[in-house]
Amino acid sequence: MPLRVTLRQLEYFVAVCDCGSIAQAAQKVNVSSPTISTAIAQLEAEFGLKLFVRRHAHSLSLSHAGFRFLTGARETLASAQGLTDLANDIAGKVRGELRVGCLLTFAQILLPRLRRGFVDLYPEVTFHQYERDQSELLADLRTAKLDVALTYDLNIPADFTFLPLVDLPPFALFGEGHPLADRSHVSPLDLADYPMVLLDLPMSSDYFLSFYSTLGVRPDIVERTRDIAVMRSLVANGFGYSVANIRPLSNEAPDGGKLRFVPLSGPVRSLRLGLLITDGMDRSRTVSAFVSHVQQNITSATPFSMNAG
Repeated sequence: MPLRVTLRQLEYFVAVCDCGSIAQAAQKVNVSSPTISTAIAQLEAEFGLKLFVRRHAHSLSLSHAGFRFLTGARETLASAQGLTDLANDIAGKVRGELRVGCLLTFAQILLPRLRRGFVDLYPEVTFHQYERDQSELLADLRTAKLDVALTYDLNIPADFTFLPLVDLPPFALFGEGHPLADRSHVSPLDLADYPMVLLDLPMSSDYFLSFYSTLGVRPDIVERTRDIAVMRSLVANGFGYSVANIRPLSNEAPDGGKLRFVPLSGPVRSLRLGLLITDGMDRSRTVSAFVSHVQQNITSATPFSMNAG
């Protein structure tokens, strides 16, 4: 007896697993909650499995059977995507779904404009964007939740391919009244005695703190935040300096406060911004088209790569 299961049902199941609730999954895939609930019920009935257990009124968690079923569902969807890629190659078209991740520290500067240009060129592509920290990007690429990511060359595993775009030297951010704001450059030794606002993201924070450990000094961290906009406003309001690699296009913090940007000197490594894919993903026509689009639009002349000022 043939199975009565659709790829759409599997897609809805995976969305619930990723989101943790039917309501959030419905919002993610742009359908109603009852549609999601019906699809899950049909899967459970077809396979005779209980895929979820309800934790409380609005939240679900996978059952033991659900965990095992999720692996198969992802593999099936990946195989279906492979057929789409094959059809695109045969037809010579760029179309289908594209899931792009971006490091959340610079997503607001890069991703919307890149997306606009790409979907204008290839209107048959359904573009999904996701803002993540570095560890989340690696995990989502490995589990095929993402097709490609824009990020830095931080702790890249050997089975990934990193395509460099531009080098971004680090710089210090100061409020206008900071004693070091008018310097032509500063070193981590110069900064060590002043209060620091640390952008505290996985791998990124280790990179920033390595500037100091290399010299045998410790920064005076008075605030930590995962939000780069909050970091800029704290700096502009005199709560401390910070360090970063991508300069915003404006000298104003989100709350209107003024910022100064001073290059860092000494034994500090630049970061490379680039595209990250898992081995083999560059063979997809749609991913290859996006890679080419990004390579043509992000170069050493891109304004955010300027650090002086």
